[in-house]
Amino acid sequence: MTKPSSPPPTVLVISLGGTITMTPTTAEGAAKPTLSAEDLLAAVPQLAATGIVVKTQSFTTKPGASLTLDEIEDLAGQLRAMDGQGTFDGFVVAQGTDTLEETSYLLSLLYAGETPLIVTGAMRAPYLAGADGPANLLASVTVAASPQARGLGVLVVFNDQVFDAARVRKTHSTSTNAFTAPDTGPLGTVAEGRLRLLAVPAHKPLPLSAAMTRPARVGVYSASLGDDGTLLAPLLDQVDGLVIAGFGVGHVPATWVRILQDAAERIPVVLASRTGGGTTLTHAYGFDGSEKDLLSRGLIGAGHLDPYKARLLLTVLLRSGADRDSILASFAPSGTTPEGRG
Repeated sequence: MTKPSSPPPTVLVISLGGTITMTPTTAEGAAKPTLSAEDLLAAVPQLAATGIVVKTQSFTTKPGASLTLDEIEDLAGQLRAMDGQGTFDGFVVAQGTDTLEETSYLLSLLYAGETPLIVTGAMRAPYLAGADGPANLLASVTVAASPQARGLGVLVVFNDQVFDAARVRKTHSTSTNAFTAPDTGPLGTVAEGRLRLLAVPAHKPLPLSAAMTRPARVGVYSASLGDDGTLLAPLLDQVDGLVIAGFGVGHVPATWVRILQDAAERIPVVLASRTGGGTTLTHAYGFDGSEKDLLSRGLIGAGHLDPYKARLLLTVLLRSGADRDSILASFAPSGTTPEGRG
């Protein structure tokens, strides 16, 4: 007797705007987001050969720089609901690359469904030679429909490479190979029309269970040569939390120490590295303004999280009403505690 065949996988492609949707709309040829999700798929005729059923939704049409935390929270809520309904086998979110490394990580804090969630975009607009949007969409739909991607959390697919949302960085302003993961490299690739998984994330972030109902303003302030802290002090009076992008493994000028110690008694102050790769340390250096000195004065180490992702995690925690112990556990370096997300 012939065994009944399984229905083809169904993937929902959601467009937020960004370069992947942009066309020239002025006499000078400057690009603005105009294309819908349906328009994007029309440029990928190869999708028909995959056997994957693709549905579309245009969530918003904005450049990546204009997306908001509230919009991403709203999107995550819709994705959680659809995951619970089991209607789709995978989700693909197409957006602007300016903030893709941040929105993908934020989604990983707010969405924990088993249905794969892939974030992608394009470095070259559709009307330019060598536009990369169609290839990125094809690869993303392929990964979203793959059973191997189930339960892996939020993934970023770009240039046929697959990245962990917690590790991915945009490291070039124009190259189609702009996205990398300095600490881990890609988790896998897309080749010959299928996902080839080489590794899995060390651990998937556990989404915050409490609703983000509280207002919270979190800033990022970067250490730089010769900054005496004069500009830092007034900023600390305007925020509910702050991420310091320190030198190297977590160092700041000695003139900042008293300012940061006083601030850490009032608000959470997280110490990250501005380098873009590696981790903050805990006790390798002991001078004034070193990582050991700052942690002893109440700052919180970010571990492997870069400053931008650390800001998002702290924002979500504060808006969810987390206390200091919960914040400390959430920023614990990878592998130190079961709750660690660093």
